[in-house]
This record gives sequence, C-alpha cells and structure tokens, in this order.
Amino acid sequence: MKLNLKNPLVFFDLETTGTNINVDRIVEICYLKVYPNGNEESRTMRINPEMHIPQEATDVHGIHDEDVRDCPTFKEVARSIAHELEGCDLAGFNSNRFDIPVLAEEFLRAGVDVDLSRRKFIDVQVIFHKMEQRTLSAAYKFYCGKKLEDAHTAEADTRATYEVLMAQLDRYPDLKNDITFLSEYSSFNRNVDFAGRMVYNDSGVEVFNFGKYRGMSVAEVLKKDPGYYSWILSSDFTLNTKAMLTKIRLRELTQR
Repeated sequence: MKLNLKNPLVFFDLETTGTNINVDRIVEICYLKVYPNGNEESRTMRINPEMHIPQEATDVHGIHDEDVRDCPTFKEVARSIAHELEGCDLAGFNSNRFDIPVLAEEFLRAGVDVDLSRRKFIDVQVIFHKMEQRTLSAAYKFYCGKKLEDAHTAEADTRATYEVLMAQLDRYPDLKNDITFLSEYSSFNRNVDFAGRMVYNDSGVEVFNFGKYRGMSVAEVLKKDPGYYSWILSSDFTLNTKAMLTKIRLRELTQR
C-alpha cells in the first residue's frame, strides 16, 4: 500500500512536560515526512522546555531535566520546524486533541507565524477508535501484528502511527486512500480553534463549545456580553483560542 498524496504528509509525535495544552511544553519531537513519490525523511530532536519535567511525565517518556538541559529551546528551532512543515499535511495519534494544539501554542510563544489551519489533519487514533476502540500499542499489535517496542518514545510512536494508517487502509475498503477524506473522517468536530473551545455548527457559524454559552453563536455572545471576551483573554485558555476569538471579534466590529 502506498499513500495517495498530493502534498507531503508529516507523521509526528510529541513528548511533553504534561497533558495541559495551555501550559505544558515539548521535550521531544519526532517527525516522519512521507513524500508523494513514497520517499521518506525522519528526524528526532530533544527540546529544552525551560521548565521542570514532572516525575509523572518522566515516568511516561523517560526524559529527565538533565537529558534536555543542553538542548535547544523550541524558540531556537521553531523556524526550522516551520520550514519542514511548510506545504505539508499532518498526521498523528491523538494529534487533533493534543499534539496539534500543543505545537500551535509553541509556535505562538516563539513568535513564529505558522498557519496550521490551511493544513489537513489525519488523526489515526480517531480512525482506530471508530473502528476498534483501542490504544496505540494495541492498534500496532492488531493491525501490524507486532509488539510496539519503546512505546512512548516519539520516534517509536511516530513510526508505529505511520504503519498503522497504512494497515488501516489495507484492512478497511471504506477508507479512501485520499488525504481530504481521511482528514474529514478522523475529525470529531469542525474546530474553529485547535483546542475545540469554538466549533462550526451545521450552518458554518462559529459557536462556543463549552460553558454557559455552549451552542450559541460566538458573534452574538460577543455582542450580547462583551465582558465574556475579556474574561476569556484573562483566563487559562490557549493562545490559539484567544487569537481565534480576537479574529472573530475584529471581523464583527468591522462589519458593523
């Protein structure tokens, strides 16, 4: 099976200081770039997160503070990573809910303008859960018939994710070997922001996806309750969520 690609597809995995996409940082990133002609390039790099790596995170990925002390910060490599992702679609395992939002936050902190909204995202975990309801290690065993060695290292997880997607395409005739189809199939919501605090409803209108205004038009809420905008900007929401909310607010102000 060869992926039917129009653009390069980058499979990637992050190891981080924790699971809070608002504040936790990358400590390792691995990506495997698959070109339309089938050629592959891979790279793994450790990142100094500029914060302590909690023991519970180290217990998962095995990376300690001293392992990344002399590594570059994300800001120092952000432009290089952005260049590698230019013109590529992205794929991962649980990437739509975690890796993509974390990566977007890191780019924003580094002041590097990367318009990830223009990319197609394939979340292999979503495909797996819709089909089988398992974990990556189980998916690798189920689809590829192999035990996932070195699980929770970015490099092993990235390669396994790539192999699982290829096996999924072989196993399920209903899965089209088409990036647009796979991107749409592996998306739970049509997110406005990567954290999914705002989504598009069936009419294509941005609505809040949490709290007291859940399901209500973002534009209407901002008009009805201007203080809600200030509350979100001063609260513990992702930089991307705040940026997308500000974009909607500015759009509405110019249309009045």
